This record gives sequence, structure tokens and C-alpha cells, in this order.
Amino acid sequence: MITLLASLLGFIGSMFPSLLKLWQDKADKKHELLILELQIEADKRKYKSKLEAIDAYHDIEASKALYKTYHSGVSWVDALNGTVRPVIAYGFFLLYAVLKFLQGFVWTEEDQAIFASVIAFYFGQRNIYRGNGNGNGNGK
Repeated sequence: MITLLASLLGFIGSMFPSLLKLWQDKADKKHELLILELQIEADKRKYKSKLEAIDAYHDIEASKALYKTYHSGVSWVDALNGTVRPVIAYGFFLLYAVLKFLQGFVWTEEDQAIFASVIAFYFGQRNIYRGNGNGNGNGK
């Protein structure tokens, strides 16, 4: 009986290094898969960042192309072109104020809200544009 038990223990003992090797191989493969998943996630973040940079570059180039049309090289044409927005804004405000005066109404809260939103939009857009560093090159 002892002989049989010793033989069985020897046989199982001879398989132990192979089983240990299989267990170590499984752990190594699991570790490699984890590293590959982390590399894939890092690559995704890197390429997403590159795509965002490319999109920002294209937005900047589109803005440059758009604003190139505002400069004709003729000073009085460029000056007139630069006054279009303010003249339209002043004209509509003047028209609105004249209509309110002719109707005999005073400024209501709704009128104040409309006027404040127009002014905030007009000057807020300029501040945001310049605050992003897109205006005159120095971010101010």
C-alpha cells in the first residue's frame, strides 16, 4: 500500500511543475491582456486629442478665410465694411426708440430686457472673442 501511495505521490509530484507552469502562463497572459487594454485606452485618448486639435485648427483656418474677405486693400471700402454691424445696430435701436416715442409708451421692463440682451450680446461676443486669444493676437 505504501508503494502504491508513494508511486501516486511521485506521479502527482512530477505533474506539479507543469501545473505551476500552466498557472504562471495563465497569469502572464492575463497581465499582457491588461497591458494591451491600457495601451488601447491610452491610444484612444491620444487620437481623440489629436482629432480635437485638428478640428480646432480647421476652425481657426475657416475663421481666417472668412475674415480675409473683410480686407479689400481699399481703405474706405474696409472702413465701410467695418461699420456695417454697428450702423445696423444703431439704426434698429434708433428705429425702436422712435417708435416707442411716437406710440407714447415709456420704457417697460420688457424694453429694458431687450435692450440689455442686445448690448450684452454685442459686447459679450467681443470680450469672449478677444478673451480666447483670437482677437488681436495677445489675448486681450
